[in-house]
Amino acid sequence: MSTSSNNASRADVIAARRLRTTMAAVRLSFTWFGVRRSLSAEQKEQAADSFGAEGAYLSAAKKLIDTKHPAYKTVTAVRGRAQQFWRSLSLPYPEPGIRLIRQDDIAAFDVQMTSMRAELSEAVESLNEHYDELKSAARERLGRLFNRADYPDSLLGLFRIDYDYPSVEPPNYLRELSPELFRQEQARVAARFEEAVRLAEEAFIGEFGKLVGHLTERLSGSDDGKPKVFRDSAIENLSEFFQRFRQLNVGNHAQLDELVEQAQRVVRGVQPQQLRDSNSLRQQVATQLSAVQSVLDGLLVDRPRRNIMRPRQPQVA
Repeated sequence: MSTSSNNASRADVIAARRLRTTMAAVRLSFTWFGVRRSLSAEQKEQAADSFGAEGAYLSAAKKLIDTKHPAYKTVTAVRGRAQQFWRSLSLPYPEPGIRLIRQDDIAAFDVQMTSMRAELSEAVESLNEHYDELKSAARERLGRLFNRADYPDSLLGLFRIDYDYPSVEPPNYLRELSPELFRQEQARVAARFEEAVRLAEEAFIGEFGKLVGHLTERLSGSDDGKPKVFRDSAIENLSEFFQRFRQLNVGNHAQLDELVEQAQRVVRGVQPQQLRDSNSLRQQVATQLSAVQSVLDGLLVDRPRRNIMRPRQPQVA
């Protein structure tokens, strides 16, 4: 193995240890009323007959309520914000449904999730007030497919946000029961945190590349000879990325660190309206960001990946 590979490996181990001592596992999951039901075998046969097909080769479902209703969209919006907040404050971990959060951020996360739980409860109460209306509309739209048994008496309690902080470390009792098995589990967890380092780097590189690429395209392109329109969010999203990168960066990728710093220098102090008013500034920023983008493209080359056995987990957020 080359010296550079040895150095990279040692850096991965150091970064993984840092994650392991400063982060905690956090899991987000949802209880959600299912708005679709599969058709019965008899109903599928009837549907298949109209196409001259066999029911066994047909998959069909019905929608119980109008998911475009404003009250239902309000409920799903809370779920989306909860997922986004969970992801924005955490790093990926190589186990389904689990991410890593800074231990210092747990209190703030708990406060925000408690608030979102209350917000969800209010949204569900509002949805429940429209429940009879939604069922009546479904009865008209579904015709003979409507089945009263598909609908609970109330929607209250059928939507919930849950989160916990599962331990990803080997249990201490294993040390006494089987020291050898405990060492194996320690090695497995260490490998998972090294994988978490790689996943974090890939996530940052991918997100950074999309943000830089989008802004560059908006600034350098034109429509019918006129500069392309871009939203303020193209700059704002990049600034939010810089902040999150500073908070969650694992500090294991010097080239990525430099590229982020370079992009920050390019857009520091630049306001969206200035870019709209000055073609020369647009071109300058676009050119400098293009240089960042070209290097980022090279960083997307696959890095060596550990083959880690992962147990099956229930579906969560």
